[in-house]
Amino acid sequence: MTGVWVVLATLALGTGIGVVRLRRDGRMRDMSGDRAGDGRGDRLTAEALGVPLGPRATLVQFSTAFCQPCRATRRVLADVSALVPGVAHVEIDAESRLDLVRELDILRTPTVLVLDPSGNIVKRASGQPRKADVLTALAAAVPPAQPDSETITSQEPDEM
Repeated sequence: MTGVWVVLATLALGTGIGVVRLRRDGRMRDMSGDRAGDGRGDRLTAEALGVPLGPRATLVQFSTAFCQPCRATRRVLADVSALVPGVAHVEIDAESRLDLVRELDILRTPTVLVLDPSGNIVKRASGQPRKADVLTALAAAVPPAQPDSETITSQEPDEM
């Protein structure tokens, strides 16, 4: 009889862990401060990535060769970077960049980081994010658009 309770407890624990993981998979988390608590936050430079940062934001994807969700994530991030001007998409092979994987505490692929124009990590998702979630996360990273200085507004009332 004790064996039955052990099996049931193991199944319940496994189910609970699975439900929690499903709910968190691909969700963008706020990264307004680093894990050490010193207020610096994590930052990636163009030198660390090996490519220039996007002028408005950068989507960094950590992938591995045989990761099926990484392929779908690549398509989502490519679509978003094509849709939003000034946003770059950088894919990093986690196996060849173990230094960054360790430094940023990347535990699984795909992992997506959203960087502001300075390279500060503002959002992070482990697992495959949805396109809508990536667009929402970009709103936190992309600086507000400045009005065009050449746009002249008329101070006179319109004639009808």
